[in-house]
Amino acid sequence: MPDTLDAAAVGHWCASGLAALRRHQGEIDELNVYPVPDGDTGTNLVLTLTSAQQALAMDLGTLPGDGTTAHGHALRLLARGALLGARGNSGVILSQILRGLADTLGGVPTVAGRALAAALRAATTAAYAAVARPVEGTVLSVVAAAATAAEQADSDDLRAVARAAAAAATHALARTPQQLPALAHAGVVDAGGRGLCLLLDALVEVVTGESPPEPTPVVRPARPPLTGVRETGSPEYAYEVQFLLDAPHEAVTRLRATLATLGDSLVVVGDAGSPAESTTWNVHVHVNDVGAAVEAGVAAGRPYRISVTRFADQTAAPDAVPAPGAERTAAGVVPAADLRSVPAPGSRAAVVVAAGAGIAELFGAEGATVVPGNPSTGELLDAIRATAAARVVVLPNDPDTQAVASAAAREAHRLGVKVSVVPTRSPVQALAALAVRDPQRRFADDVIAMAEAAGACRYAEVCRASREALTVAGPCRPGDVLALVEGEVHLIGSDLVDTCAAVVDRMLGGGGELVTLLTGADAPTGLAEAVRAHIGQRWPFVEVQAYPGGQPHYPLLVGVE
Repeated sequence: MPDTLDAAAVGHWCASGLAALRRHQGEIDELNVYPVPDGDTGTNLVLTLTSAQQALAMDLGTLPGDGTTAHGHALRLLARGALLGARGNSGVILSQILRGLADTLGGVPTVAGRALAAALRAATTAAYAAVARPVEGTVLSVVAAAATAAEQADSDDLRAVARAAAAAATHALARTPQQLPALAHAGVVDAGGRGLCLLLDALVEVVTGESPPEPTPVVRPARPPLTGVRETGSPEYAYEVQFLLDAPHEAVTRLRATLATLGDSLVVVGDAGSPAESTTWNVHVHVNDVGAAVEAGVAAGRPYRISVTRFADQTAAPDAVPAPGAERTAAGVVPAADLRSVPAPGSRAAVVVAAGAGIAELFGAEGATVVPGNPSTGELLDAIRATAAARVVVLPNDPDTQAVASAAAREAHRLGVKVSVVPTRSPVQALAALAVRDPQRRFADDVIAMAEAAGACRYAEVCRASREALTVAGPCRPGDVLALVEGEVHLIGSDLVDTCAAVVDRMLGGGGELVTLLTGADAPTGLAEAVRAHIGQRWPFVEVQAYPGGQPHYPLLVGVE
């Protein structure tokens, strides 16, 4: 067995870890605290590490001429492949853990125990930095525990340090329900943390030759209580402001102090660099005064890719006719031949994620480039480059895809393309954003207008419960109809049409002039017509637009503006 982590051992670790994730993929997918049929952490981890393995296999034999060690090159290939293939939040966080390992171990001639401990600490730092609002009881707690145990081992014995890290991760995983109430109520541990434990166990197997014991499968209680938890800051602040900033360290220190007086949920993360040099930073804060936050960024350096999200619907967005774009691109899969296009100065485009043929057709009619649902970082980056535009706005339409979109935006920035991610959480919000797009405005102003239009569109999803659970709206059983508003279960019913009508009534009770209905792939015939008729009778002055969306899992998506 190796007493260091050489390039061959890195390859064996990736293969063993991927095999373990595949064995437990379905089980990790089931560690989902929401009773809707889309828990896919296990799948996302498998896809992310598969991309890492493919990158390793393609370029492992070609060492760069900068003196990089063979094991450092292998780890960097893994990290880069994971970043480009990252799926969902779990995939993005995994890519950052691998990046932390690569950044540290790539600079040492041989990997011993203390080097692994330092690398796990760097991986922890990178993982926390990847999350705008870190929450304990998640994979972050698990990787932090592994790093602490590795440091406390205080040894150059690689096997001993790897064992200590894996054991501490397992214990930290068991504690996640004590840290996050939603996990305790659902009777499960954190899904991303479970995946990380499998990877650390695989590392122990590679460096020691000892096969770790198979983890005991998590068994759900017969009646698992459940509460959805929102990882947001104080409700006192109405807007989320996020932008990239080119500025020196000293100016960012002052910026942090200024933004801290304006709001909460403040996160400022930068690339490594000399304190005297200008560095690229990612700035995130919740505020009430958007202008003051952006002005603080201007005072510190050069802010760009500014995105603004309004948490609550303050005023209904007026109906708007989409302005014709200067450039039009076809919807659908991005041709590989288009990836060599050179961005034309001043040109703009929109890239939208769509799960459903009907939704994709709607976005294509608005001049957007459409990417199929649950894309990897690389697929989104390919779509951005295929537009041949210098400035691109990306609409992810799903909370998990937002992290992937942000990673693709960072990669595109390195290629000279300015990308702003408008954090849409539903296709109906993307339709509202595209409706106000205006190529005659400054790009930053146009992004802000799109973000405000998306934030002013409240959204709901109707699906059937996939498991028995206790939601904030009461207990549900498999097959019950669930109506989720802004991601939280608000209504539980037995009849699909009645529940759809009831959730629309609840949303319009707070005001609204336009209702958009997108019917899903498994929606019964006449669902949209029945809901439209109900709105016409109950809310005669409200305009209704209904389209076949074709999305999976959700028979109806609703938007209210």
